[in-house]
Amino acid sequence: MPTMMEKLFAKADLADIAVKVASGERLSREDGLRLYRCPDLLLLGYLANIVRERKNADKAFFIYNQHLNYSNICTNLCKFCAFGKERESDQAYEMSIPQIREKIRARLAEPISEIHVVGGIHPDLPYSYYLEMLRAIKEERPGVHIQAFTGVEIAHLAELSGQSVKECLQELQAAGLDSIPGGGAEVFSPRIRQLTCEKKLSGEGWLEVARTAHGLGLRSNATMLYGHIETLEERVDHLLMLRQTQDETGGFLTFIPLAFHPRNTELSTTNPGLSRTSGVEDLRNIAVARLLLDNFDHIKAYWVMIGPKLAQVALSFGADDLDGTIKEELITKMAGGEAEQAMADSELIRLIKEAGRLPVERDTLYEKLTPRA
Repeated sequence: MPTMMEKLFAKADLADIAVKVASGERLSREDGLRLYRCPDLLLLGYLANIVRERKNADKAFFIYNQHLNYSNICTNLCKFCAFGKERESDQAYEMSIPQIREKIRARLAEPISEIHVVGGIHPDLPYSYYLEMLRAIKEERPGVHIQAFTGVEIAHLAELSGQSVKECLQELQAAGLDSIPGGGAEVFSPRIRQLTCEKKLSGEGWLEVARTAHGLGLRSNATMLYGHIETLEERVDHLLMLRQTQDETGGFLTFIPLAFHPRNTELSTTNPGLSRTSGVEDLRNIAVARLLLDNFDHIKAYWVMIGPKLAQVALSFGADDLDGTIKEELITKMAGGEAEQAMADSELIRLIKEAGRLPVERDTLYEKLTPRA
């Protein structure tokens, strides 16, 4: 006689997928589309939690990190971005190396293990600026892990330096680069990139930077920007391209679904019906990612994007990581993000414990750190 759970899966047309998940079998493209279209969010979360606990048990990770957005001057000016500005804009800024040093010095008393560095595609900053930035951070905070420059930025730096991506990455590594953040992936679909970020590195170009980095021993993150004008098919294809690349290299650390924030973006002007993603949509994307990305160890609920409360709930919908203390993130803030720009590690621990999970402070590479007094 079928159990109640089996009856529920059958009713939601997920019975065969549930069998695959229970046995650890890889899901197909069609499975991914069915998961996205499933109206029963709780069943979806139940399946995602099976995989989440299989990989990470009750652990929920966080990191004590600092974000550094060195400049918002950008030549790409993507239509979904409120951060990038033309040089002439009264909102444009760039940090000098002494200013960057001061940003690092200001938090030397805190147990920061990672500096996360992202900026725009600046038309004028010389290649030497980026190398000097890395060296300056390491000089001010020896031993810190620098996660810097998206795949889009790295392709720009390679062009700026007149080198191949591999040669450029090797030089950045020598200057202090330790890993690469996941930004710039957006949605790999050529249709979406043509409509929203036509000047940006292609999806295949982004993946090739990741492959090259992984070949050099540099780990990286992966993202997907969802909730704008992409289709469900384009979301699934994006996830499967990441999965294939991870099969090839094993170099991705975590996947981070990024919820689109429409305020102050050109895309919201040309598509007035666009609004912020709902909580249901955010949890659905986390759950589907956890189920499709079977070769990713970690799925992040980025509290800056979806808010601390929903990120807490996401720990039961496939996510096992809340990111970290952040310490000043401007990209989401300029797009109308309402979450604070920093969170105390004690608050992250409280959120995790309230969700019934075990808090684990990690470094960038997901090594457990010794608990602090």
